[in-house]
Amino acid sequence: MSDDHDDHGHAEDRPDYDPENVELPEREPPLRETAPQSDFTFGQVGRGAAIAIVGLLVTFGLALALVPF
Repeated sequence: MSDDHDDHGHAEDRPDYDPENVELPEREPPLRETAPQSDFTFGQVGRGAAIAIVGLLVTFGLALALVPF
């Protein structure tokens, strides 16, 4: 296995970097949303919390029910 990455064919896609000749993009890049950062209502938060609590109760409740005392 070789660490040589010259065989991927990317060299012709990218020009050599020249710090003296910095070209800015022609237009501003679009705004993007990288994660679901939407606003949530209290009802949605409450429903999610209730589902999480039920899941934890089922998980630990089954574990405790199956462990002999």
